[in-house]
Amino acid sequence: MGGGHIPSALSILDIVWALYDKVLQAEDRFILSKGHGCLALYAVLEKKGIISPGQSYGKKDSILGGHPDRNKVPGVLASTGSLGHGLPMAVGMALAKKIKGESGRVYCLVGDGECNEGSIWESCLLAAHHKLDNLFVIADYNHSTDRAVNLELLTEKFSSFGFSAACVSGHSHLDIYNALDYRPARPVAVVAVTVKGFGCARMALPEWHHRHPNEAELAEILQELS
Repeated sequence: MGGGHIPSALSILDIVWALYDKVLQAEDRFILSKGHGCLALYAVLEKKGIISPGQSYGKKDSILGGHPDRNKVPGVLASTGSLGHGLPMAVGMALAKKIKGESGRVYCLVGDGECNEGSIWESCLLAAHHKLDNLFVIADYNHSTDRAVNLELLTEKFSSFGFSAACVSGHSHLDIYNALDYRPARPVAVVAVTVKGFGCARMALPEWHHRHPNEAELAEILQELS
């Protein structure tokens, strides 16, 4: 395929699985704002029978591109990839549910690097202002942005914007379930501490951010993941 953000996908795989396995209900909505982690989403959608198995990835006629396309991939509500776009859409969905009196929650998964975008914090201000207690933001805190801007106390940042915020292990399904079962009267932020390239030590290195393995490396990686 020649591309794909594999470490980013491994970082969020446990979070996406936890959402689709135990959390999301029929009336809920989910947006993967950090669209470059879409390999994790594709894997879970296939496992849950939402997309058919055996789809090719990143090829000319494939529905599965390097960023999720709502017009091609069943179960994808928003085409994302330009960082900072998914959360504004999620806030709009949550607000629309409130206005219409609809049940259900809106979940949005953002990246820590994405939290450098001003649109993330503008969306948080709007969500807090409207008391969107049906909005849950999950931040994948894999520290990939530390070399550029160290966000440090990310939980406190969300709290300062009016969210009920908690910090959990992003690789513990139980921690994720418990954090998302909380029902305060305001929007919720769950800062999920993760490891980039989780399960594959070499993929924690920055050089693997958008690199794909050769045949020998792939065999070694599959052995390590197994």
